[in-house]
Amino acid sequence: MDVLDFLKKYRLELVCILILLALVLIYNNQFYSIFGEKKYVAIHLMMEILIIVASFSIAIQAWLIVPYILSNRRLYIGALFLSLGLIEIIHTLSYKGMPFFIENSSPYSATWFYIIGRLTLPIGLLIIYILKPKKVRPAQRRITYGFAFLYAAIWMLLVFNTNHFLPPLFIDGVGPTLLKKSLQFLSLLLQITLIVYLWKNRNSSPIEKTMIIIGSIFMILGDVMFTTYNNVYDIRNFIGHVIQLVSYHYFLKALYYSSVEEPFKLLIETKAKLESSKESLHYTAYHDELTGLPNSRFLNEVLTTDLQKKDTKTAILMLKIDRLKVIYESLGSTFTDTVIKEVSIRLRESLPSEIFISRLSGGEFTIILHEIKAQDDVLTVCNQIHQAMKEQFQIQHFQLKVNLNIGVTIYPDHGQSIEELLKHAQIAMRKAKKDVKRYKFYKPKMEQHLEERLLLEHDLHYALENGELFLEYQPQVDVGTGRIDFVEALLRWKHPKKGVISPATFIPIAEESGLIVPIGEWVLETACKQTQKWHDEGNSNLGVAVNLSIRQFLQHNLVEIVKDTLEKTHLSPDYLELEITESMTMDKHYTIETLHNLKQLGVKIAIDDFGTGYSSLSYLKDFPIDCLKIDRAFVKNIHSNDRDALLISMIISLAKHLKLKIVAEGVEEIDQFEFLAKLDCDYIQGYLCGKPLSPDELSSKIEASQQQNYSYI
Repeated sequence: MDVLDFLKKYRLELVCILILLALVLIYNNQFYSIFGEKKYVAIHLMMEILIIVASFSIAIQAWLIVPYILSNRRLYIGALFLSLGLIEIIHTLSYKGMPFFIENSSPYSATWFYIIGRLTLPIGLLIIYILKPKKVRPAQRRITYGFAFLYAAIWMLLVFNTNHFLPPLFIDGVGPTLLKKSLQFLSLLLQITLIVYLWKNRNSSPIEKTMIIIGSIFMILGDVMFTTYNNVYDIRNFIGHVIQLVSYHYFLKALYYSSVEEPFKLLIETKAKLESSKESLHYTAYHDELTGLPNSRFLNEVLTTDLQKKDTKTAILMLKIDRLKVIYESLGSTFTDTVIKEVSIRLRESLPSEIFISRLSGGEFTIILHEIKAQDDVLTVCNQIHQAMKEQFQIQHFQLKVNLNIGVTIYPDHGQSIEELLKHAQIAMRKAKKDVKRYKFYKPKMEQHLEERLLLEHDLHYALENGELFLEYQPQVDVGTGRIDFVEALLRWKHPKKGVISPATFIPIAEESGLIVPIGEWVLETACKQTQKWHDEGNSNLGVAVNLSIRQFLQHNLVEIVKDTLEKTHLSPDYLELEITESMTMDKHYTIETLHNLKQLGVKIAIDDFGTGYSSLSYLKDFPIDCLKIDRAFVKNIHSNDRDALLISMIISLAKHLKLKIVAEGVEEIDQFEFLAKLDCDYIQGYLCGKPLSPDELSSKIEASQQQNYSYI
C-alpha cells in the first residue's frame, strides 16, 4: 500500500475530524460549557485514561516485538511512549478537581506535565527518525525502558518541587500565560519540522512515516484547540483531547504496521513467492527451456502412467529434424535453436491440444497418442505433421525447407518398458530418413541393421590406419576434344571381411562420427600426390577434383591444410579443384571469406550437385567459383522430362554468361552426350566416358585416348 492508497483508505476518518473541527471553530459559543462544570472532571479523566491506554499499548507492543524485530527505532518509540504514558498519568492525577496525589491538584502541575508531554513527543520522534536504523539486543529493552522511567521521575521532581521554581503556565481567571502559548507554538513548530523531515525521507518505510505524519497533523490541530480555549470547561479543550487521542491512534497504527502488519505481509508475499518459485522450479524441471514443451522427465511420467493400462494401446512417435547437423555446422547454434523453436510451434499449432508433445534433445521430439484404436490413427497424425512442415520456414533471410523423420512404436506390440519403446522408436526414425513418406513403424529386423551399422562404424575407425581405404579416379572429358583434363578423386573402402563397402553406406557414417575430417585430409593428400606423380610421368596437364565434406569446409584451418598439402606433395595449385555443395554456402560471410582465401592459394572452386541443394543464384555472383557441376538427377531424365532438359539448358547458358566451366555428371548414354554437346557443355563425367578407375588403369586410358587423337568418346 503506497501513500495515496493509505490516504484513500482513511479518508473518512480524516474528513470526520476536519468537519468536527470546523463545527467547533464556527460554533464555539454555542458549545461552550456544553457538558457542565461538574461533569467535566469525569470527562477529562475518561479522555486521559484513553490516551494513557494508547501510550502504554504502544510501549507494550514495542516491548513484545523488539526481540523479534531487533530494531533500535522500535525500541526507542516504545520507550518514548512509556515516558509519555507516565507523564500523562501524573498530568491526570494533578489535574484540577482530582483527589490528593503528591500535592493538591492545581493548574500549575497539570499544565506543566501537559507541556512536557507535548514537547517530548516531537523531539523524541525527530531524534528517533534521524538516528540511523540498526539492530539491538533484546537485553537493551530493560536499560532503555529504565531511562523512560528515569526521565518521567526527573520531571516529577522538578514540577513537584515545593519551591515551584518553574514559572506558571496557567492563571485561574486569566487563562494560559504567554509562556504556555509560546511553548505550545514551539511544540507546533517541532511537530511541523518532524512532518517536513519525514515527508522528505518517506521513500523508506512510506506507510509508517505517513501514519506518523498524520498523527503529527492531528497533534498540531490539538495544539490549536489547547492554545485557543478560554478555560478548562471550553469545548475546545475537550476536542483537543479527542484529537490528541486520534493522533495517538495513528502513532499506534504506525508501530503496529511497521512491526506486525508489514512483516506479516512480507511473510505472506514471501510465502507466495516461495509457492511461485516451487511452481517455477517444477515447471523448469519438467519443461524444455528452449521450446517450453515437456521434457524427457515429463515424458517418462506420462509413459509410466500409460504403460500401467493393460487393455489399451499407446503409440510413441519419435521425430527428428532432418539435416539439423548441417544447419548447425553451416549457420551456428543460434540459427539452429530458432529452427527447433519454430518446428515446436508448428507441431503444437497443427496437432490437437490433447496430444502430448515433448522435446528430448537436439532436434528430437516425442509425441504420445493415447488409446489408439487402429494404425490409421497414427498415420493421420504423421500426415498432419508432414503437412505442417510443407511450407518453408522464414528464418532470418533464409527460406528453409524442414523435413521431419518419424519413427513409430506401439505399446505393447513393440516393447514393454519405456526404454525399449523409445529405443525402438529411434531405430524406426533412422530408417524413416530413407523412406519417401518419412515415417516408419518399428520392425524387429531394423534392430539388426542398426547393430550392423554400429559394427561398421567401429571398423571404420581403423580402416584408415589399416590401409583399407583407397581412391579411384573418374575422368572428366572435354566434350569438344575428347581429352581427359580433369579427374575426380572418389573414396573407396575394402573391408577385410565384408569386401568393398559402398560409399553411400560408409560416408554418412564417417560424417556423423566425425571421422570424415581425418579421412578427408588423407583423400586430399593422396589425390594431390597421385596427380603430381602423373605429372612426373608426362601427363602434365591433368588436374584433380576433390570433394570437401561440410565438416572439412567449416574447419577454421582449412586454408592452412590445403596450403601445407600442396607444399608437401609439390603439386601446383592450378591443378587442384575443390568441390563444395550448395548446402555449405548458407553462411554467406564465412563462405566468401574461406573461398577467397583458397583462391589466393591458386586452387579452383567447383559447386557440386548444382540445383539440388539450398539453391541461391546470388552466390554465383558473390562467390569466386570456377565450375558448376550439373547433378546426375537432371541428366538422367533429359529425354523423358522436358523440364529437366530446360533446366540443364538454362544452367549451361547461365554458366557461359558467367564464364564458368560446366561439367555434367552421370552421362551414361550417347543421346545424353549429344544433347549436352549441342548445348556447348564443356565437360562430361559418367560411365559413358569411363567408370572410376585405379591410378594405373586411368594412366592406361589416358595414353590410349592420346594415341586415338583425343577421340575418347
